[in-house]
Amino acid sequence: VDDPPPLAILDWMMPELTGPEVCSELRFQQTKKYMYIIILSSRTEKSDVISGMQSGADDYLDKPVDVHELQVRLRAGRRIIELQEELIAAREELRVQATIDSLTGVNNRANIMNITGRELSRAARSEKPFGLVMSDVDKFKSINDNYGHPAGDAVLKQVAERVKSCLREYDSMGRFGGEEFLVIFTEIAPEHVQGAAERIRKAVAETPMKIPNSEITVTMSLGVVTYMPGEAADKEALIARADAALYQAKEGGRNQVVMADPISSSGT
Repeated sequence: VDDPPPLAILDWMMPELTGPEVCSELRFQQTKKYMYIIILSSRTEKSDVISGMQSGADDYLDKPVDVHELQVRLRAGRRIIELQEELIAAREELRVQATIDSLTGVNNRANIMNITGRELSRAARSEKPFGLVMSDVDKFKSINDNYGHPAGDAVLKQVAERVKSCLREYDSMGRFGGEEFLVIFTEIAPEHVQGAAERIRKAVAETPMKIPNSEITVTMSLGVVTYMPGEAADKEALIARADAALYQAKEGGRNQVVMADPISSSGT
């Protein structure tokens, strides 16, 4: 059932399947949203009631059904459904808090690291390359110092939006820390990774960013590394190489993309 109703009333005797059989099938499917199920039956033996409840029903009513009693049972079912929806909402809020950076709305450090490890393992199994980009907002401290922390926050939000706009649906990004962002390009040829990083650099630098009472031009430096099939699947080593390339970009004048040295000559 793709979109099950929150509450269902089943008669014991129905065409093809009995109410308990339908109930058992619904419970077996384990839909995302819980369905509150009431079974109606003229069977009043205790064994029948037990059988109906064991099939996964939440309530059982004898026929002929008293309308007022049914209304009371339905109200109880609706309360259960409402409580479930509140629990789902609370669980989703906790999930977001645990995985999403509250300022920028992208993955936080812990989650992007998990994604990096997962994608690296997948690339190793499938023998397909992928690219990793470590990026840093240039002279971010001076933005905070000259314009205030609200301006810095505004810049980080817009940087995240512009970086995200350059990604494909199956790529990932996260705030690695402070003004650093980590980007993962999956299943991308090595010769295309630098171009993808260059698109990010241009997206950030080409249009001034709005901050409280003003606009400023912001640039990023980016360090790029590619994972090739056959290399050791070590995310820490991969990130360290991207970070070293980022350092070269900073030292070389900022607002540029630098490719990491090939693994054969990098000493890793």
